[in-house]
Amino acid sequence: MGKELAVARPFSRAALPGASLQAKKTYQVYHVDSMNAEAKLREAERQEEKRAGRSAPAATTTSTTSETGPLRKSSLKKGGKLVEKRQAKFLEHKLKCTKARNEYLLSLASVNAAVSNYYLHDVLDLMDCCDTGFHLALGQVLRSYTAAESRTQASQMQGLGSLEEALEALDPSGDKAKVLEVHSMAFCPPLRFDYQPHEGDEVAEIRVEMELRDEILPRAQNIQSRLDRQTIETEEVNKTLKATLQALLEVVASDDGDMLDSFQASPSTESLKSTSSDPGTRQAGRRRGQQQETETFYMTKLQEYLSGRSILAKLQAKHEKLQEALQRGDKEEREMSWSQYTQRKFQKNRHPRPTSQYNQRLFGGDMEKFIQSSGQPVPLVVESCIRFINLNGLQHEGIFRVSGAQPRISEIRDAFERGEDPLVEGCTAHDLDSVAGVLKLYFRSLEPPLFPPDLFNELLASAELEAVAERVEPVSRLLTRLPGSVLVVLRYLFTFLNHLAQYSDENMMDPYNLAVCFGPTLLPVPAGQDPVALQGRVNQLVQTLILQPAQVFPALATLPGPVYEKCMAPPSASCLGDALLEILVGENEPELEAGTSAQEDDLEGVVEAVACFAYTGRTAQELTFQRGDVLRLHARASSDWWRGEHAGVRGLIPHKYIMLPEGSEMGTPPEAVDPSGHKQHCLVPTSPERHVEVDKAVAQNMDSVFKELLGKAAVRQGLGPAAPASTSPGPRSPKPLACSRLGRNKGFSRGSGAPASPSASHPQGPDSALKPH
Repeated sequence: MGKELAVARPFSRAALPGASLQAKKTYQVYHVDSMNAEAKLREAERQEEKRAGRSAPAATTTSTTSETGPLRKSSLKKGGKLVEKRQAKFLEHKLKCTKARNEYLLSLASVNAAVSNYYLHDVLDLMDCCDTGFHLALGQVLRSYTAAESRTQASQMQGLGSLEEALEALDPSGDKAKVLEVHSMAFCPPLRFDYQPHEGDEVAEIRVEMELRDEILPRAQNIQSRLDRQTIETEEVNKTLKATLQALLEVVASDDGDMLDSFQASPSTESLKSTSSDPGTRQAGRRRGQQQETETFYMTKLQEYLSGRSILAKLQAKHEKLQEALQRGDKEEREMSWSQYTQRKFQKNRHPRPTSQYNQRLFGGDMEKFIQSSGQPVPLVVESCIRFINLNGLQHEGIFRVSGAQPRISEIRDAFERGEDPLVEGCTAHDLDSVAGVLKLYFRSLEPPLFPPDLFNELLASAELEAVAERVEPVSRLLTRLPGSVLVVLRYLFTFLNHLAQYSDENMMDPYNLAVCFGPTLLPVPAGQDPVALQGRVNQLVQTLILQPAQVFPALATLPGPVYEKCMAPPSASCLGDALLEILVGENEPELEAGTSAQEDDLEGVVEAVACFAYTGRTAQELTFQRGDVLRLHARASSDWWRGEHAGVRGLIPHKYIMLPEGSEMGTPPEAVDPSGHKQHCLVPTSPERHVEVDKAVAQNMDSVFKELLGKAAVRQGLGPAAPASTSPGPRSPKPLACSRLGRNKGFSRGSGAPASPSASHPQGPDSALKPH
């Protein structure tokens, strides 16, 4: 008996559980990124200090040329912009590091709670389970033996008396304590898993940054509600368990009484052989069958009770950690100044992508052809839905199982069909079920499906192996027959589902439940086969893919492409172009060259615009450019698009991603007909530009930033910040620019001597302002 009870430890100190290891690795990766970003920031600050030190002595002397003063001042400003950019990158990586650290700490707390619960509670209950009926059965044997021997052998009365004393001394709780004492090494709770900071990280607690509060607070509330429900369910199961145990003990006790009655009625053991044909024997057989059913039911309820109590312990540990973090966050939030709040709030603003037209159908189409025509390695609908769920719904209870609102699903689907991204803004956490429904709808409607019918039977056959690890190799070998673009999407999807399943304590969606939701979606049963008979095997295959995505799908080195990122941060929008800043800061001594702008940019009807944001073309017709690039606009294609060129390539340019000259904001609509009946070509949209309301302080700040950046961009193009107006041929004077994202139509300050408006130096009108002097 002692050998059977000396069960092996369920948790090993040699390695953390899988979820904790993954959280630890993720945290280490993001902390390395944070340290690298911080090192770059410190390097930029040292360079800025060196520039400031060199500029101080130079300020006491008189410049020999009119260009020396502006160039030194410009160099200082460039260094400042680089520091600001590195500061923004550092804050973003620090936020990701904080999220990864939080998940690591939560995972550690969950594992520690589960281990402690097992050794302090589950082991005792398992022992009670194994001990059920043991003492009663032992008493029955002893009583039977004493009753028989007392009638046949009087000489054994002394021994029977000793056995009677042993019978009366039976103590289940004392025996359990004795077993625990004898096998203390096996049943002693191990040491707690300690937090292991990575390379000098001194933060050892969950941090609630302002950007994470909207994510952590609902998560704590969801855990609290989940705790309440789980507590009620566990208590109900415990009541059922106690009632079942009482019934089981009564059945065992009744068997003891029947056996004693048989011995009392029979003068010798020989007469017991003839009692097998009595009706009482058949009744005892029925009772024994009933006892087996009761024991099976009791074991099932015990398993359910232990599982529920383990979930309760883990949820309680997470809830306590989150509550402590929220209390600390409330205190820090009260101490934060309004300017810091405004700055962080502005950094979280996101800008939607403009609409685009696809050459291939998105829903109900061929995904491989769509990827080839659109240039999107992962379709926008997949990437956007997964990002939205990652940021808002990893802990959402019943995700992918609860149906969303059908009108909302149709609305989101139609927006994706038009090439828009409706999840960038306008969607809240209340739309989680609808977003999950859109993701399933997309994969369900693909024609052909992701897994071709000719692989269906082979995949199911490979998934029939007993162990999950044995299924990986044959399934992985079969998946290599799929196109690379499809494998990239499948790897992205199943890595996300594996991450989602790690939150099953909160969202109640373990790998099996997710497989039930995605099995019919990803692997529809071919025509002519029985869906009911095959659905279980389909779910088993999908569950294998969810459990082992890293082993089933090719690695990044073998199959390049987008990879799912566990800790995502909302994309922060800024009009500061990375490419422009790198160009400006990288030039220590820019040279002014006059007369170099009289090229193709001076053609009639062509306007130069500056890219306000980076943009990646999603079709062959859309141009790809970086923030700060100079784009040439030829004509207005629609209210959202321009026809133009960049780096010698012609195509479509999104209107909301560029800054236009102020003079081009005025004019007649494209192809407008004047009173004389002639068509006039114009570069402004037919509909009024939509304005975006921005906080006044933020708008003023961005206004100042654009003045400086655009002035420096003009200097680099040979236009000089203060070029005097002249009627003689030469380089053009800088044109006043405005950021269309602010929607205020404000012109930026010009250098001395520049005309106050386009019409001042070009009386022919706005179009003539685009011609060379």
